[in-house]
Amino acid sequence: MKKVLTIAGSDSSGGAGIQADLKTMSALHTYGMSAITALTAQNTTGVYGIMDISPEFLKNQIDCIFSDIYPDAIKIGMVSQPQLVECIAERLSYYKAKNIVVDPVMVSTSGSQLMQNDATVKLLECLIPLADIVTPNLSEAEIMAEMKIETKEDMVKAAKKIAQHYHGYILIKGGHFSGNADDLVYHDGISTWLSAPKLDNPNTHGTGCTLSSAIACYLAKGENPMSAIRHGKEYVYQAISYGMNLGNGRGPLNHLWNTKDPNS
Repeated sequence: MKKVLTIAGSDSSGGAGIQADLKTMSALHTYGMSAITALTAQNTTGVYGIMDISPEFLKNQIDCIFSDIYPDAIKIGMVSQPQLVECIAERLSYYKAKNIVVDPVMVSTSGSQLMQNDATVKLLECLIPLADIVTPNLSEAEIMAEMKIETKEDMVKAAKKIAQHYHGYILIKGGHFSGNADDLVYHDGISTWLSAPKLDNPNTHGTGCTLSSAIACYLAKGENPMSAIRHGKEYVYQAISYGMNLGNGRGPLNHLWNTKDPNS
């Protein structure tokens, strides 16, 4: 069984963060492990509290995992403090980690800021360069590229700007545009569009976490980055299209859409 590590924050409502990551890893038949960067008090309506883990304890978690069950792929999500970003980058470099997917979680689906400005700087300086794939949404890509994105042409321009400082695969998620859910994959000067019909379902809590985790799972299984991205997108599309409706805000996905309920 392939092993996948998520380094991210906890979502008390279970729809995003490490909870979404571990559900995704189980659904895709990989062994999920976690190093928690922060505890959050949140639900489908918003984020109501964040308590960061100390860098020392985060280092302890990562060391325990790598020294015993070396991961085949790593997904990195919410990291709100610059010291935590530095800790992750240093440990991944030390252990020569492979198949790294970075979801630069800066703002939640509900609009809550999840990363301090100085942590964003450290993310771009220390962590993004280690990644094989980065998966920003439109607002995160705007921050990374330091430009406004209003069209598909802007997405390409932003990817080119990001690529000046990073040589891995760049997946800019276009799901916030109206119309089709067109995502851009940019690598080595080549733009590839992945299109899918936009689903009429407001319940998208944890979509970014789920996508980056699914991509990491497929990388762990030996797929190349482009194949892993395509399969990850399909997994998330089906999880949204299931139409689960929980909570009073933006509800979670059905991460187990591909498993049969024995009671149904």
